[in-house]
Amino acid sequence: MENGWSEKKATEFITAYAGETGEDLALRLYASRLIGVEKGLVLHGGGNTSVKSSYTNVLGVDVPAIFIKASGHDLADIEPQGHPALDLGRLERLKQLETLSDDAMVNELRTSLFDAQSPTPSIEALLHVFIPAKYVDHTHADAILGLTNQVGGATVVREALGENLIVLDYVKPGFELAKTAAAAYEASPQAEGMVLLKHGLVTWGETARESYEKTIDLVTRAEKYVSANTGKPITAKRVTDPSKARDRYLNIASAVRGALAVPTGNTDWPYDRVILRPLITDQSLALVDSERGKEIALTPPLTADHLIRTKPLPLWIDDPQFDNYHALKEKISTAIQDYAREYDTYFERHSDRLQPGVERFDPMPRVVFLPGLGVVCAGRDVEEAGVVRDIASQTIATKMKIAAMGDYEGLAENHIFDMEYFGLQHAKLMRGEGNLLRSAVALVTGAAGAIGAGICEALLEEGCHVAVSDLHGDALMSLAAELKQTYGERVFAVALDVTDPDSVTQGFDRVIQGWGGVDVVVANAGAAHVSSLASMVPEEFRKLEKVNVEGTLNILSEAGRRFKNQGTGGDVVLLSTKNVFAPGAKFGAYSATKAAAHQLARIASLELAEIGVRVNMVSPDAVFSHGTRKSGLWKEVGPDRMRARGLDEKGLEDYYRDRNLLKARVTATHVAKAVLFFVTRQTPTTGATLPVDGGLPDATPR
Repeated sequence: MENGWSEKKATEFITAYAGETGEDLALRLYASRLIGVEKGLVLHGGGNTSVKSSYTNVLGVDVPAIFIKASGHDLADIEPQGHPALDLGRLERLKQLETLSDDAMVNELRTSLFDAQSPTPSIEALLHVFIPAKYVDHTHADAILGLTNQVGGATVVREALGENLIVLDYVKPGFELAKTAAAAYEASPQAEGMVLLKHGLVTWGETARESYEKTIDLVTRAEKYVSANTGKPITAKRVTDPSKARDRYLNIASAVRGALAVPTGNTDWPYDRVILRPLITDQSLALVDSERGKEIALTPPLTADHLIRTKPLPLWIDDPQFDNYHALKEKISTAIQDYAREYDTYFERHSDRLQPGVERFDPMPRVVFLPGLGVVCAGRDVEEAGVVRDIASQTIATKMKIAAMGDYEGLAENHIFDMEYFGLQHAKLMRGEGNLLRSAVALVTGAAGAIGAGICEALLEEGCHVAVSDLHGDALMSLAAELKQTYGERVFAVALDVTDPDSVTQGFDRVIQGWGGVDVVVANAGAAHVSSLASMVPEEFRKLEKVNVEGTLNILSEAGRRFKNQGTGGDVVLLSTKNVFAPGAKFGAYSATKAAAHQLARIASLELAEIGVRVNMVSPDAVFSHGTRKSGLWKEVGPDRMRARGLDEKGLEDYYRDRNLLKARVTATHVAKAVLFFVTRQTPTTGATLPVDGGLPDATPR
């Protein structure tokens, strides 16, 4: 492993942070980030680092302090607040205790914080306290786990890394591990570091550089040992081509996602869904296609730190027949149900060990191995599913190396349960709680316009994953880029032409490739044309019919097929118009084709209810813009309306505001809230039309 330390960079961190934090913590941040960017050392909030220094309290007195990484914070981009300061003297005195419960330990950590608003420190904070060195680094290095997670792991560690090292049997993280580590350190203060079997590596030093470089040195030595001793690499007679595996995934992803959804018994929210991220790589395919793949895969995690993401074991589906979709779908569903029953049994075996206040996880797998396809990873949102995928990737690589050296040995089941249901670990998963649409996937057509952009923003604010779709072009790409700055991986662009059935199919495929399925479809794409009936050019009418009628039909048809395949219901919202109920002169093509689209949606509400899909309509009046995005419809219609009334653009907006009962300016945000009303299922409603027009009696649905 490459040593990334740079004195120039270290000096830059001191310059940037020392005025705020002091030099000790500035260097702690630098070394922590060096560790955090190495996936071979830690993954997504794993590992922890500390520095012992001083803290100036409100009396202006400098007191001994330890700055320790907060639970769940990611070392790769950690900021000063991610290393809260605690009263070192108070915590050091805890070492004289014989026992300390987990709840009492957490209470001591919280009450030792100098700032009550600080995040909760790592569960391994006392390990850092009881080791007296100034800087302490704790990682879950893959190469180290490649040594420890074997039968006879302690012997392998010493053979690989030498005798000047502390090697500890597995002890549950917390007070007991801290006491055990402290006693071992006191017995061997000159040791290079400490290896925790089936857990990870601890190093220390009087400088940040010293501790960091010890980590790099020991991990590098472990890597060289593993490389020299993997004499029996795992191979397969025939490995599936990744492109073929990706086609297979696309074909079954929605079925897998549907089978992983947990029934809730709630008629409004009948399922707790997941987001999927596939792991289809040469290495994952080499494993699933090998004779020993199942044996290697169905073993406990490399480290307990992974448990809350991956569950104790993955699911392996034997001999999937990809040429028989219906049989494979049934096989996947049965395998997942069997896994859930086995998880229930596992939970019951250990339920007497459950800590008060800790809720049980759902029984569904998070990692699914399929020969000929690769690995399917699940989480409650795209970020969580991505974490699972990264862990699965690192785990496969390490377990394959272990299998080429000897026999894998993971944690015992009681230790697994204790860590899976450790309250502080569960706290790491609280991000995103309370967002109704956290695990939902939406496709919004016509997204690059004013109303579409407003709808996308509102869905994203509610936690949804949103595929913003429109015709290919700068408007679509700029919207996606703008939204990604705030919402990251929960948004991407899908170029889609609603008038082309193949384009619609490909658009849905793109969403399923990204997140595993679709739950919400907002049919917003539309076109307008100004012309009297007497002067109407039939070709212009047909253009609108193509977009507004056939485009709606294409979206509804494809959505219905996808929803049925997934089997967890869904929501469709059609952006209708007040012109369906109160058409305007010179607006015949628009009014007629939108009325046809509206009627298609009403029929869809009748046909799709049996598979749990609700179809509703939102009927807005004039929305001219959303931020800097102008309405395409009003770009087409506005000039004629302004000429007819002798108004400029502002005057036209005022006219439409003043004509409704509430004298309200209708915005894209208002329309988006109406969409949210339906897709967040505030009432058991389908086939309804919600006007967003400030009150236009002639346009009231009837």
